[in-house]
Parts: sequence; structure tokens; C-alpha cells
Amino acid sequence: METRNYITLSQLAAGIQGTIKNAFSGQSYWVVADITSHSFYPAKGYHYFDMVEKDPRSHQMIAKISTTAWGNGSTRIKEFENVTGQRFSNDMQVLVRVAVEFHPVYGLKLSLMDIDPSYTIGQLEQQKQATLQRLVTECADIVQKTPDGYMTRNKALRLNPVIQRIAVISSASSAGYQDFMHTMQSNAYKYIFYTDNYFTAVQGEANATQVCIQLDAIIASGKQYDTVVIIRGGGAQTDLLLFDQYALGKAVAGFPVPVITGIGHHKNETITDMLAHTATKTPTRAAELIIAHNRTFEEALLTQQSQIIIRMQQMIAGRKKQLSSLHTGIINRSRDLLSVHRDGLTRAKQAIPQRARHTLLRQRNAISQLSGQLLAKPGQVTASRLQELAHIRKDIQVYARKLLQQQQQKLVHHETVVRIMSPAALLQKGFAMVQHKGQIITSAAQLSPGDEITVQMADAGVHATITSKTTTDGY
Repeated sequence: METRNYITLSQLAAGIQGTIKNAFSGQSYWVVADITSHSFYPAKGYHYFDMVEKDPRSHQMIAKISTTAWGNGSTRIKEFENVTGQRFSNDMQVLVRVAVEFHPVYGLKLSLMDIDPSYTIGQLEQQKQATLQRLVTECADIVQKTPDGYMTRNKALRLNPVIQRIAVISSASSAGYQDFMHTMQSNAYKYIFYTDNYFTAVQGEANATQVCIQLDAIIASGKQYDTVVIIRGGGAQTDLLLFDQYALGKAVAGFPVPVITGIGHHKNETITDMLAHTATKTPTRAAELIIAHNRTFEEALLTQQSQIIIRMQQMIAGRKKQLSSLHTGIINRSRDLLSVHRDGLTRAKQAIPQRARHTLLRQRNAISQLSGQLLAKPGQVTASRLQELAHIRKDIQVYARKLLQQQQQKLVHHETVVRIMSPAALLQKGFAMVQHKGQIITSAAQLSPGDEITVQMADAGVHATITSKTTTDGY
């Protein structure tokens, strides 16, 4: 077998490292790029991220290099955040000074040495900030800027204690939608949810209008939803530009039903997220949030149930103790009362014959006196009763006249009311009666297109055939 000359991989890496070191040692470069995949570790002050450049027309990535910042570079990032008021994060286009490094194991990377605050934020973030400012300016009634972010009319809504009726806006083929439904249907608590799907494309800036149309369809459905969930799977930042559009942000901010988002991003935050009632990172998280919300309500009920049971047990134990004490007291008191009354009965038995004799004597004397009075005063009593009867007769006559007058006035009043509320009077005021097959119709639910009806007005009856029926709500 032929023997070829070769070198080890570490020797090749060392050669590359030496070449790059010779070419770039002691040099630094000011570079414009967008930040992606950013991670920050506050304890160490380390930033790890990728710097990328995309074609302005096709948005295809044409360059990407891993970059780190620590020490002075991390300090310069902190100063940048203080000066610009912007957090160093993904999708920010920056102007930075970097040095080129190569490590045999970790490969090519850039080390951030400085960042120009005057360059502020990247183009995508500038567009987002411009859109947010437009929303705050033009939609001040539903969007306000606060120190903690943005307050919207949708955020001010209160979620129902139990979320059960859900409108879902998603793509029918979205894996995120499948994750959401699977999580909802297989929840550990066996909660039952009723979901209505409003499928639409959720990728591409132009499709923001389609999402707004689905929001309008939710309102037009007339259904009382507990929440609206907007979900999609993960993707690049450019795939999420739909959710940074002004029209969709406005629609979500002022939507009359709490909106929960699960747009499938872990590091980026869209305008829709910022203005919705509640934002989650993924469709699965959105489902878990709803389940946890319902679980919180159930746990509160279970806690109250436990407290009621404990309280009832305490009350029953207390009442049993009281009943036991009362039982003992009643027995003792009954014995005492029986003893006292037994003695009283003995004394009463001895006193009754003597008292009976005294009572009979007094009653005999009283009867004798009454007999004398009855014989002397029958005429006086009769005259007094006749006079009373005469007064009563006069009073009855006066009251009868008053009662007749009152009843006549009531009759006149009822006659007036009946005349005003008569069908003829109502027809004269512009009302009409609708009849179908000789029956008066009181509800549109009794009629169908094609039915023949008679509309009775004050001066004539009009015959008509129903061609369509429009249901009104509330009036």
C-alpha cells in the first residue's frame, strides 16, 4: 500500500492559527452586522452571539461568524445600553470593533472590543420601534407606553376564572398547532376544552391582513370565547415579521377578548407579543399556561373545600361537646326541678281545700252583689247599647258613600287605560300586527322565508310574502 505524506489535524489547526494570527495580530476592524443567538451570563459578564449579514433583497444569509464579548467588551456593551436605552439583544444591527481569533478546538470567532452607540439598533428593530411609536401616537386610546413596556386595552381585560371556550388562530399544517392541541387534550387534570379553529397563513408580512380577518371573524361569530390563542411553530426572525405589522398590532391591542400568543420564539419578542394580554414562547407553553390557569382556580376551590370541611368538623366537634354539656345539665336541672315541684305539689295539696272554701265564700258574696246590679241597671244598659248602634249606623252610611266614590274613580281610571292600550289605539300610533294563517305572530322565529303574512295597520291590512329574514341582537 502506497504511503502518503500527512499531518495531524492539530498540526493543520496550528498552521491555520498561526496564519490567522500573523495576518490579523494587533489589528481590529469596525464591522456592521445583525445580532442573533445572543446569550448573556450576568454572573461572569460574558456575551455569546452570532454576527450575521443578509442580502438586502433576498434576505439570504451571506455571512455568519460567532462572536464573544467579555471584560472590556462586556463593559462597552453595558455603556451602549445605558446610552441608547436599548438592551443588547437579537435582531439589533450594530457597528462594533472586533478582533479576529482562531482556536484549534473552537474554530474561528470574533472578539468584541468596542461598540458604537450612535449606530443604535438594527434595521429590523428600528422598524419595530417605528411601528410601536406609530401605535402609541395614532392609537393612544388602546396603546400606552409605560416604564415596564406597553399597556393595551387587551392587557386590561381580566381572564375568566376558567378558560374553556377557545378560538385558535394558526396554520392548519403547523406543527405548533399540533403541539398545542396535544397538550390541551392530554392534560393531566382531564380538563375539557372547546376549541374553534380559524386557520390562516401565519408566515409572511402580507398575511398580517389575513390574521386580522380571522380576528374579525371571531367577533362576527357572536360566540362568547374565554380567550383567543395565536400560535405558530418556530422560525427565523424574518419569518415572524408578520407579527410586527401595524394593522395586526392595532387589532390585538384593542381586541375585546384576551389574546394569548404562542408564536414559537425563544429569544425574540414581536409587537403582537408585546401588545397581547399574555405572551408565551411556544404553542406548548400557551397550552400549559391555560391549563395552569384552570388548575389555579381548581386548587383555590379545593383549598376552600378543605377549609370548609375542617371548619365543619371543628364546628361539629364543638357542637357535640356543647350538646354533651347541655345533656348533662338538663338531666341535673330536671332532677332539681322535679324535687322542687314535688315539694310544691305537696304543699299545694294541703292548701287547696282551705283556699277553695275561702274562694267559694268570696264568689258567693260577689254573685249576690252582681244579682243586685243586674236587677237595678238593665234599662241603663239597653239605652246605652241603642245609642251606640245609632252611631254605628251613621258611620256605616258615611263609609259606604266614600267607598262608592273611590270605586267609581277606579273604574273611570281603568276605562281610560283600557281605551289607551286597545289594539285600535296602538294601530293609530303607528304599530302593526303581523298575522300568519290567522295567528298573531310575536317572534320572527315563527316565520320562515316563503311564508305569507298579513300586516294589519290602522286603516288596512297588507298581504306580503317573506323573502328573507335578518336576526337582530338586543333590539
